[in-house]
Amino acid sequence: MENYRDSGFPAKNKGEGIKFGLYEAKGEFIVIYDAEDIPEKNQLKKAVLGFRKVPENVVCLQSKLNYYNPNQNLLTKWFTAEYSSWFDLYLPGIDSVEAPIPLGGTSNHFKTEILKKLKGWDPFNVTEEDCDLGIRIFKNGYRTKVLDTTTWEEANSELKNWIKQRSRWVKGYIQTYFVHIRNPFKLIKKMGMKNFIHFNLIVGGNFFVLCFNPIAWVFLFNWIIFSHKIYFPNIFFLIITPTLLFGNIIFVIINILGVLKRKWYNLIIPAIFIPLYWVLMSIGALKGLFQFFKKPHYWEKTQHALFLQKIEESSN
Repeated sequence: MENYRDSGFPAKNKGEGIKFGLYEAKGEFIVIYDAEDIPEKNQLKKAVLGFRKVPENVVCLQSKLNYYNPNQNLLTKWFTAEYSSWFDLYLPGIDSVEAPIPLGGTSNHFKTEILKKLKGWDPFNVTEEDCDLGIRIFKNGYRTKVLDTTTWEEANSELKNWIKQRSRWVKGYIQTYFVHIRNPFKLIKKMGMKNFIHFNLIVGGNFFVLCFNPIAWVFLFNWIIFSHKIYFPNIFFLIITPTLLFGNIIFVIINILGVLKRKWYNLIIPAIFIPLYWVLMSIGALKGLFQFFKKPHYWEKTQHALFLQKIEESSN
């Protein structure tokens, strides 16, 4: 730990930067915010009171995240629907079954002493050092709970910039998954079989579904149009067809419920057409998968404050 503090070298990425900060932290609790974040005014108070009420082994409280520019364009509407379903439905659901929670990149409230004991964040993970930390918290016998308070962020509004961000996120999830699955029997022993399955579904499934979804649709359309030239047995497509249709319908409903929970009623129509957004997500995921093999530690930077820049330009 002292090597990081005294090395004199600048941090190369977010994970390394906040690791430096951790070693200087003196308080009982520590929280991570991104520069553009707007947390609810009483969030810190809620976090302190939350730690007083939860069991002693709860060492992290993850606040919910959402966007303050959902109506900027179609991309931000889809992005907001995704975040609403993830932080308002998925994470509380994961919390309710006491499964390992992959942390978001901001608004994580920690017990400083335990965080230092866990050595903080992995500086070699590309952007998903928070997801990795959430899994390590669980593996070491501690827990994360979802805090019912919101931090508002800026939704990425430019497609090229968004693809860069998504590919980096997915690459981080892939790194996290393979780091922890490299010794599956040891992982089962630490987590138990039920939570081992949860880990594979939550972390592994996150990128696998995005990468496999377009491939499955291509196979399906080929089967429908050129069935006499397909070498896979019909039973394969008889299974995959209802799975694809049912799965996509369920995910559309979840996204609609997410925007309804936030009372974003104007986002219901975009949420209905969110499978088009999943095409973009799959493009970003496949790019991240490619980079995982070609440039595993490359940090593809994305531009922030695009919405604020537009406001400033329009006011001048």
